[in-house]
Amino acid sequence: MSRPITDLVCTTPAIPIAQIRQVYRVDDVEKRLTKLLPKEHEHLRATYERMLEKGPERFQVKPSGLPVMDHLYDSLPNFHPVLDDVKRQLALCEDSRDALEITPILLLGPPGVGKTHFAREMAQLLGTGMGFVSMSSLTAGWVLSGASSQWKGARPGKVFETLVDGQYANPVIVVDEIDKAGGEHAYDPLGALYSLLEHDTAHSFIDEFAEVPIDASQVIWVATANDERSIPEPILNRMNVYEVGMPHRDAARLIALRLYRSIRGTHDWGRRFEDTPSEDVLERLSELAPREMRRAWMTAFGNAKLARRSQIETGDLPDAGGGKRTPMGFVH
Repeated sequence: MSRPITDLVCTTPAIPIAQIRQVYRVDDVEKRLTKLLPKEHEHLRATYERMLEKGPERFQVKPSGLPVMDHLYDSLPNFHPVLDDVKRQLALCEDSRDALEITPILLLGPPGVGKTHFAREMAQLLGTGMGFVSMSSLTAGWVLSGASSQWKGARPGKVFETLVDGQYANPVIVVDEIDKAGGEHAYDPLGALYSLLEHDTAHSFIDEFAEVPIDASQVIWVATANDERSIPEPILNRMNVYEVGMPHRDAARLIALRLYRSIRGTHDWGRRFEDTPSEDVLERLSELAPREMRRAWMTAFGNAKLARRSQIETGDLPDAGGGKRTPMGFVH
């Protein structure tokens, strides 16, 4: 597959450089703190005191030049259009003092194609932190925006926590399975995104728990979804939407090979196995979604070790339905 924009790739890694940015005003926090009555709202008081202790300054990082991305084009072959877009936006600020701005990204595709893995790789590429919100396991509609301190058990939202407790003013925040954010919540779980995804309004994002303006304008948003039909149109309009399919067979074989070598290289027991798996094993692995490959490799490594072999065979791999639950208990 061709790689557009390859003429922009530099030959050496770009070391992240950082500026300092204030993500909130100390005066705002102090005013809120002095208004609290003694022995009331202890959690809120502790939050304000933590903000004062940590201070408002965070690193705003970006690569010092256009980073080498060849490894991402190789390991994420089904994400080339997204990588091209990220590269374009990196190129705009590589030789200037401007902050890095990445248009919010929505990755559409079936489960297991590597959407969440892509977000983690992007955070590593940019040299910044990452926050993660799983909308499929959402238990409260205010997970992003926080809940009023008047409510029992209230706490700040994920955006506030990522910026206040983290080191970075421009972390990657992943909203995983955003299409599953519906349900019977008293509050719209996606309501906060209407302002957070707009650069201008995100400058003064107010978490409902802390009620102190937070500068969330530098957050890099990556959302994932299986189906866009349940995502509100105003959210879709604020994002660059990419449809990500399963990698083709040759690309899947390459992913499987890289994963094999990664697992082998990061475990002491890996040295007992051959450098490269056989072609027939790679062919079998290429039939799986990227998410399933790691589990399959780990099963195969274990089976080969039990058989006292240094080479994985196709019989070591789990069956096609190996992800199904194995019944446990007494046999009748």
